[in-house]
Amino acid sequence: MLRILTWLIALMVVVGIGRLSLDTTAAAPLADECRGSIGAQQFENLIVPDGAACVLEGTRIDGNIIVGTSATLMANNIIVGGNIQAEGSTNVTVQGNARVGGSVQIKQGGGATVDGVNVTGDIQIESNDDFLTVRGNIVGGNVQIFQNRGGAQVIDNRIDANLQCKENAPP
Repeated sequence: MLRILTWLIALMVVVGIGRLSLDTTAAAPLADECRGSIGAQQFENLIVPDGAACVLEGTRIDGNIIVGTSATLMANNIIVGGNIQAEGSTNVTVQGNARVGGSVQIKQGGGATVDGVNVTGDIQIESNDDFLTVRGNIVGGNVQIFQNRGGAQVIDNRIDANLQCKENAPP
């Protein structure tokens, strides 16, 4: 009886250690980073780190793209299931029959171009310093161009909701 009890305790210790080792595995990253060029690959989420430059060509992102401070994004013919969000970026260009399932939000940065993109949500471009182009897009929500200082060209868009431009310089 004592031998069986000792054997059961030893088995529980081994199983416990095995479970402990399974619980210490590292979690998968929440997003992949882009530094340089990426072609026709698929990602869950993508981050352009602060100061980095990223070129996407035919890339698919199921979730969001986040563009960091002083970073640059050049995206052509991409598919994004969620949003493209940039705050403090140097430049963001999305073009070439790209599709965005959420919104495009570019705030407090340099320049921006959204050209020939199908956006299910909104395009919001606010408080940027350099020239902006919003041209030839199909937008399911609003286009909002607010408080930008480098001038803006907003032409040939099909907007299902509202076009709002205010407090831009030059107007």
